[in-house]
Amino acid sequence: MDQLAPRTVVERYVTAVADGDLPTAAACFAEHAVWDYPGDLPLSRVWRGRAAIVEDFLGSAGTLFAPGSALQVILTGLIADGPQVVAEWTARGTAANGSAYDNRCLGIFTVENGLITAVREYLDTQHAARTLFAEPAA
Repeated sequence: MDQLAPRTVVERYVTAVADGDLPTAAACFAEHAVWDYPGDLPLSRVWRGRAAIVEDFLGSAGTLFAPGSALQVILTGLIADGPQVVAEWTARGTAANGSAYDNRCLGIFTVENGLITAVREYLDTQHAARTLFAEPAA
């Protein structure tokens, strides 16, 4: 089987996340992948390994949103140069505390042998702190 181009791998990953398809998202990562999530939020750290990225990081992110409401992820741009792919997406939803979450995100992905091996994500962490991690309004 031919390997997918880095751009196609990242597009497949973002589409899987948008569709809520964690098995497909997981299949896009190398076992030893790392994801660097910025800031000083409870989720901020370097996540190491496919299981930690998909189950702990992405899986726990879903708990930050109101039950029955889906996070809407829209891919707005991709730029690829060899193994490096820059993806931009918007993420919108209703936080568990009722706040409106609407953030622009950017990830710099490294793809090797048809799998994502590294991601550096950039987003408005202050917005995430105010909406996703704030206590419900009284």
